[in-house]
Amino acid sequence: MEYLLELAASPTAWVALATLVVMEIVLGIDNLIFISILTNKLPEQHRQKARRIGIGMALILRLGLLSTIAFIVQLTEPVIEILGQAFSWKDMILIAGGLFLLWKATTEIHHSMDPAPDDPMSATSTVTLGFAAAIGQILLLDMVFSIDSIITAVGMTEHLPIMIIAVVVSVLVMLLAADPLAKFINDNPTVVMLALGFLIMIGMTLIAEGFGAHVPKGYIYAAMAFSATIEGLNMLSRRSRQKRIAAEA
Repeated sequence: MEYLLELAASPTAWVALATLVVMEIVLGIDNLIFISILTNKLPEQHRQKARRIGIGMALILRLGLLSTIAFIVQLTEPVIEILGQAFSWKDMILIAGGLFLLWKATTEIHHSMDPAPDDPMSATSTVTLGFAAAIGQILLLDMVFSIDSIITAVGMTEHLPIMIIAVVVSVLVMLLAADPLAKFINDNPTVVMLALGFLIMIGMTLIAEGFGAHVPKGYIYAAMAFSATIEGLNMLSRRSRQKRIAAEA
């Protein structure tokens, strides 16, 4: 209790908490985009449930990983060397996660451009399999993003309570933003393609990080913000044109 009171009275701790909360929220954007795109492929009555389960599992994973910080820190130690390049468990997890994102985003782009014919399976069977597959894929990416998030938190502060509060706050923000973001993506088909492009960029970044090439996150999110701004202007232009055509009709 005395330790917590000392932290609460420390301005440095509050600054660290604010910084870490912002960082965790920014890192959670990647995860949230993936969850939104994936759950939008489910029947409408299952989407919110899948999003909540996916984000809830992200919270459980991150809190669980925080309880094993000593083990998580060891994930950054090299365990194998290939052609003079040393790889840690973290590197291999990031590479695997990046490859999965590339595969998933590319598959979704292909499906959007050339949709498969309707599955002859019954509706109940399709929903069950689709829901289970969506949760499994969300869990897989949750693990990748959670490890990256926790290692980032460990690098920014040594105080476990600050890490726990930052993780809980960031996941709560994800939970609040999940439904509006998913609805926005679902209502604007062109945004889906943009979001899939973001996932490809994030996947390439994870792979680069796994191979030891550090890519400043600021560049990634600046590119995402620029692309989103351009798409926003395009959306406004399309709506203005539609209103003008409707007024002339």
